[in-house]
Amino acid sequence: MKKIAVGIVSAVVGGALLVTGGPAFAAKKAPTVEIQSISPNPVVVKAGSETEAFFKVAASSDLDSVKLSVQPVNPERRTLAAKDVKPLESWRFSVPFNENDEDGKWKATATGIKDGKVVVTDDAVFSVEIEQGKSDTRISRFSADPYKVRKGRTIEFTGRLQADDDGWEGVRGEKVSIYYRADGSSGWKWVANSTTRWGGKFYATTRAYRSGSFKAVFEGNDELTGSESRSDYVRVVKRWWH
Repeated sequence: MKKIAVGIVSAVVGGALLVTGGPAFAAKKAPTVEIQSISPNPVVVKAGSETEAFFKVAASSDLDSVKLSVQPVNPERRTLAAKDVKPLESWRFSVPFNENDEDGKWKATATGIKDGKVVVTDDAVFSVEIEQGKSDTRISRFSADPYKVRKGRTIEFTGRLQADDDGWEGVRGEKVSIYYRADGSSGWKWVANSTTRWGGKFYATTRAYRSGSFKAVFEGNDELTGSESRSDYVRVVKRWWH
């Protein structure tokens, strides 16, 4: 009976070519590292606060250590200094984000270290959403005219709504309401609405019935804080005295 020749088996292990005339040996597995989860994703940061993101990495036992780094995907927006990455237990990491960080796509990179050398890496993309704070507003130059008016005649209201955007600027297209408090009353009642025009200017009217104070109120929205004007007093008379 003809003998079956033992085949020559070759394998690359650790970069060296092994040749053997004996039984085949299983190739040694390469080190592995994988970013398994990023929480939360997206990382939502509210104005004036900080949000901590957690990164979970799986790594093979033959690695000496694992490191994590994060940076914006946009090369023009990458921070000059690396983000502060805090290592936790079992290859978990935490990274704090605040309103000064870049809004948009970020990349996390996990690096496997063995014998002082980087032997394996893994990347994962996540999102950071920076919620902008609201701009302060004010109502300036509010006036109710005339200061003395006959009952039943018209009272005119003027003023200007402004927002602080590196300086006070007029806000256009916003609703401003006029409120009235009669003499002897503790409550304010709505009397008119107006929409701001160029430069934040607004104009409204109502009928005069009883002496009292008027003020303008802006309720605010997702981008602007609410505000109200100083009050302005109007005296209402039944007839003119000579």
